[in-house]
Amino acid sequence: MPEKIRTENDKRVNDILLGPLERPTLAFFCRVMPAWVNSDMLTVLGILGSILVLVSYIFVGMETIQGNWYLHLASLGFILNWFGDSLDGSLARHRHEERPNYGYFLDHSIDGFTALCIFIGLGMSNLANLSVAMLALAFYLMLMNSVSLKTHATGVFEMTSIKIGPTEIRLIAILFNTYAYFFGNPMLPGSIFLDEELTVGTLVVGIIGALMFLYFIYQTLRTSMQLAREDEEALAQRKAKEAARR
Repeated sequence: MPEKIRTENDKRVNDILLGPLERPTLAFFCRVMPAWVNSDMLTVLGILGSILVLVSYIFVGMETIQGNWYLHLASLGFILNWFGDSLDGSLARHRHEERPNYGYFLDHSIDGFTALCIFIGLGMSNLANLSVAMLALAFYLMLMNSVSLKTHATGVFEMTSIKIGPTEIRLIAILFNTYAYFFGNPMLPGSIFLDEELTVGTLVVGIIGALMFLYFIYQTLRTSMQLAREDEEALAQRKAKEAARR
């Protein structure tokens, strides 16, 4: 039998900045959710929200950004994605219907699809340079892979240790959509990294991507040192037991 990656005893850490608001909100929705709604339905809703973000951003790129109502439709997609993605697991835990291995695998697989929709959409919307958006996507996927490996190695699913998680990223996107609706996507002075002028959206996506890359490095070093220390202690104990048996 293959080794189980997730169990009911694994520790889940989600200490995000908006946690004090998000947790009671999700608890409320879990209490009032009709019995016929299940976690899989919410998962599908989250996926549809991702697709709505992508399609809306594609339509944004076909027209002038300022005053483009498709920006609001993209924001609605982010809200639907948050609702489905955040509530599916919460509802399962609330009803004691957890399927930890299935949920872990499916949730992280869908997270990759969601990121693909968002960053490709941003690149096709003319809100951000496509190359910068794809680089940010690569950094996000590297970070997501690091979180998954850490969960497997430590049994602790820690979404973030710097207070910024998917919920905060969605909120930033909605705020930027609102900004772009009223003010457009103004050009900034040219950059030495690009052969074209820089927009506010490209700068925002570039900064987010750079922060994700830096956090990937931090998380990799932090977890590697933790695991090295634990393995060295286990090795020392094993050698001590072997010496005692001689």
